[in-house]
Amino acid sequence: MIDLLPSQHRHLNFCDNMPASNSHSCIDLPPLSARISELEDSMMDEDSSLEIIKNDVTHLQHQIVEENVDIVQSNTLDTRFSSPIWRLPTDILAEIFKYCLPDDEHLAPASRLAPILLTTVCRRWREIAVGLPILWCRLQLGRKWQWNAVGYNSWLQRSNKCPLSLRIKYYGHWSKLRELLQPYMAQISILTLDFFPYMEPVMMEDLYALKELTVHKHSPRPIYCSLLKMPVSLRRLNIPNMFFDRQQLGSFTDSAWAHTTHLEINVKGLDAFPHILRMCPNLSFVTMHGLFHPIDVAEPITHHNLQSLRMSGDVSRNSGPDLGLFNILTLPNLRVVESYHMGPWPHEEFKEFLRRSNCPLEKLFFGIASFVTARQQAEYAMLFPSLEIIADPASNLDMVYRYVEHRRLVCNWRLVT
Repeated sequence: MIDLLPSQHRHLNFCDNMPASNSHSCIDLPPLSARISELEDSMMDEDSSLEIIKNDVTHLQHQIVEENVDIVQSNTLDTRFSSPIWRLPTDILAEIFKYCLPDDEHLAPASRLAPILLTTVCRRWREIAVGLPILWCRLQLGRKWQWNAVGYNSWLQRSNKCPLSLRIKYYGHWSKLRELLQPYMAQISILTLDFFPYMEPVMMEDLYALKELTVHKHSPRPIYCSLLKMPVSLRRLNIPNMFFDRQQLGSFTDSAWAHTTHLEINVKGLDAFPHILRMCPNLSFVTMHGLFHPIDVAEPITHHNLQSLRMSGDVSRNSGPDLGLFNILTLPNLRVVESYHMGPWPHEEFKEFLRRSNCPLEKLFFGIASFVTARQQAEYAMLFPSLEIIADPASNLDMVYRYVEHRRLVCNWRLVT
């Protein structure tokens, strides 16, 4: 049992064993419970002081650890910055950053790819990357763009009024996306649209700085509505996977495509092509894919600006060599003709077209499945002595004839034997 009384009072302990009647003769002592309380308070004060000391020690230990980390980082930085790359001038680093971008035509924000990755290396690299607008001029907005609207806006802000090339892939309403793009309308120079079902038509007149438009079809209705009114700044129009016939093209006003100089389009029937030339008086380069059914009756047309004609048909579905197209065309400025999957080439029709157009033809290319003979090529060379004629080996009609004749002889020999 712990002795709670001081030594000077120990001789008085006998009083506790005396009868109560004689207790008044003993020396008066402080109540035992009060003394115990006093001692407990003293112990609590000592514990509190000890806790404060422990906290101070812990804080000092944390400070020592942090100082050690700073020393290690400082030594590491000194070693790292001794490398030549850390001493490169800002303009050299900026040029290197340009080559760090992915090869994709449009960039989707990703933390492990440039340009975002460049902003995470160090403070200096971040300042250079953020201040280099060319790193932020290509952007792809995905279907869930609204989830990261703040991030997309930050990306576009860093473009700093440079021309923008955007690809938009989403289901939704143009009016909502327009709110994000509104501050940058004057910068959007190149636009690729992926039209999905239930997507609102895009109001092209909003994009008054647009120069090149590419449309991919997933839902045709909003495409037709979007192409009705085009900005006067538009020069290149690419609609590679949607077919237009003469009647559908007639729904567009001539002024909608009047300023277009480059066009890629699918047609359903060659009678659509003369209408395209009337809609696009400034057209210089055209790539035409589709089903090339012959033109029966059409008015002759002369187009003075067309320089390059690239045609790619469907050899299995084209109607034959007599297209009728070159009978009605006059193209006095034509320089390049390319042909793919056309089947037997309309030689006589094309030769008469060249004489009538009196054009400065420089290149004539016969790609795969556009069949032409060596004699026909020689006749073109006589018309244009400096003409460059390129024919795919698979397009040599003489070889095709020899192959067909060889197959016929083999079949006959098998029947005989």
